[in-house]
Amino acid sequence: MFQSVSMKTTYEDVLEHIESGIMLFDEEGVLVFVNKQMYAFLELARHSLLGCTMTHLLANIQLSRLKRKQVLRAYREMVRKNKPTYEFIDEYGRYWRATLRSGEQMKGSYLFILKEISDYKLIEQTAYQNDSLAMLGKLSASIAHEIRNPLTAIRGFIQLLHPHLHQLGKEEYAKIILAEIDRANDIIHEFLTSSKPSAPQVSMIPVSALLKEVVLLTESEALMKGCQINLHPLQGDMIISGDAKQMKQVVLNIIRNAMEAITERSDDYIGKIEVGARREGAEVRIFISDNGKGMDLCTLDRLFNPFFTTKENGTGLGLSVSDRIIKNHGGCISVSSRVNEGTRFVISLPLIQ
Repeated sequence: MFQSVSMKTTYEDVLEHIESGIMLFDEEGVLVFVNKQMYAFLELARHSLLGCTMTHLLANIQLSRLKRKQVLRAYREMVRKNKPTYEFIDEYGRYWRATLRSGEQMKGSYLFILKEISDYKLIEQTAYQNDSLAMLGKLSASIAHEIRNPLTAIRGFIQLLHPHLHQLGKEEYAKIILAEIDRANDIIHEFLTSSKPSAPQVSMIPVSALLKEVVLLTESEALMKGCQINLHPLQGDMIISGDAKQMKQVVLNIIRNAMEAITERSDDYIGKIEVGARREGAEVRIFISDNGKGMDLCTLDRLFNPFFTTKENGTGLGLSVSDRIIKNHGGCISVSSRVNEGTRFVISLPLIQ
């Protein structure tokens, strides 16, 4: 008898310390065991449920309205509809799987097991997203190749017709058509780059020379859009290793996004873009900040997702490609922003010692 009681205590201690939540109802429907994980999920005081039935549990005044709904739905799905498992999301955004064990093997008792599966769901969603993006990348690459060939032919014929249009006084038509073809080719190039970025052509890049060249390229465009670009003086020689063209593409893309953010802000103010870099240990931090319209948290969370854009004519590939380029160079991009205050990008890259 003493040994039987001792074994029962041991089993209860084991069940008390497992990660899953446990509720055991006997053949009369009375709750005879609940472990601390289940109490934590229900957000109830310890040992406040022992001896009650499911009806009493649902009527417990300490049980919140949301928890009552979750327990009731799980009970209906598994007991009434004879489903062995039931998955749901709680009010904190966590994923849970409830499992019911009953029948002859339980001798009339009902065992409810609750396990958090948020990590599994995240892995599942990431795998699904990666598969979708891989398929989309292949599809976009094949479509882009098919579109690029006729565009090249059209561009050639327009150039041949250019003298005739000039004689008719319609030369501007040829310029518009050529500009639109070039814009379409640029979009196709972005698609191809996002689906299969080219390997970096590695060279030594002085950070100061890189930023000076990019600022020089964008100064006139910024003035036309009512912006000022300020290049902060750099301290010391900072050199990174990588593809100069790809690095220039990343910085240009972020500066042009900053210009767009400034022009989209409605109030009257002077648009400013600050560009600079500083050494932090074995890395360089290149920063690009603006006082444009800023972004909310929802936009920030999706900012580097392929094909996500807030622009009317955007492709949603610029920042996605930039993020991939920086990662290929062993670095990372971080961003902070506030609505109607501005945005700050920081590109972190390893330095050549």
